[in-house]
Amino acid sequence: MGLCAVDCNPIILYNLDFGRCRKGKMLLLHSLYILTNKIIIQKRNEVTVLVRIAICDDEREAVTLHEKIIKDSLQSCGIAYEIVTYTYSSNLLADITEEGFFYDLLLLDIEMPGVTGMELSKKIKPFLPNIKVIFITSHMEYAIDAFELSIFRYVPKNDLEKRLKTAVEDAAKLIELEEGKEYIIQAAGRMEKIPYRDIFYIQRDGGKNSVICSSVGTSKVRKSLQQVYEELAAPEFIFIDRGCIVNIIQIMKVADGMAFLKNGESLPISRSNLQTVKQQINRFWGTHI
Repeated sequence: MGLCAVDCNPIILYNLDFGRCRKGKMLLLHSLYILTNKIIIQKRNEVTVLVRIAICDDEREAVTLHEKIIKDSLQSCGIAYEIVTYTYSSNLLADITEEGFFYDLLLLDIEMPGVTGMELSKKIKPFLPNIKVIFITSHMEYAIDAFELSIFRYVPKNDLEKRLKTAVEDAAKLIELEEGKEYIIQAAGRMEKIPYRDIFYIQRDGGKNSVICSSVGTSKVRKSLQQVYEELAAPEFIFIDRGCIVNIIQIMKVADGMAFLKNGESLPISRSNLQTVKQQINRFWGTHI
């Protein structure tokens, strides 16, 4: 297992070794800080997100190959990372559900003895709802099931090196994009911070109020929808009609004039906005990933 950290200018990437024991890990950290389950690196006046990755495959040779591809990919992008490897899916499941381990990204083989990759993904979602999962398998029929589980990417083994490199880079960039930004609601005797990544959509509530729907529930804001939109000032938030703003990051697909979200909800897109919404989504992902 290794950690890739970022030093002062010029940027230098290097690995730090960990001592490891079952049911716990001894970490050697260099200029790192832990903040709400995220490791961040302070580099002068900048903060760099450390992407925590777990690889799980019952074949040791596959784990070694996947780890090498990930390291080469993220180092070429200058993205800081920590990688933990597993050959038993039950150990990974226990680390997350019993020990409280935090990961941003999982790389899983679908077919594993004991707990399969599909089962593992279902069981950890309640503990890590925002985690990105990349499935690797030689069986194409699993791709449909993977989509239903909101899997970030499906990588076939027959095109592993090229497809895995792209998938990992895209996931890491999205994780970096999602971190750090918060919308702050201030009222008499109340202040609430909602991370941008947790917001599904914002709807108009009457003429001068708005309601934010996020992963933790709904929050009322005594501001117009347009004012909230201007305060967010982020390209991932777009109008799908006059009374609703949606977070592009939360959209699973657009079909039949509806935006289908990761939380299972679907929202209507006004006919006049449909083409513009599709263009904005394509432009956003083309720019950020």
